[in-house]
Amino acid sequence: MTLREKLIPKFLQKYVTHYRDHGFKKTIKKYGWKLFAIIFMFYLVRDTILYIIIPYFAMKGIFNF
Repeated sequence: MTLREKLIPKFLQKYVTHYRDHGFKKTIKKYGWKLFAIIFMFYLVRDTILYIIIPYFAMKGIFNF
């Protein structure tokens, strides 16, 4: 398993594999808006944790809010 494969979440791997094999247009035709919804939710949750929750708790610990 390569580093690139380790960085891709398990639930996205089938979409990435299909994209590599068939290209963008066929991937969109097969999975449609479900694919975009999954990717959007993944990055929404990830970025919320990275840019809002972790800094909030760090500042809370430093400044005693």
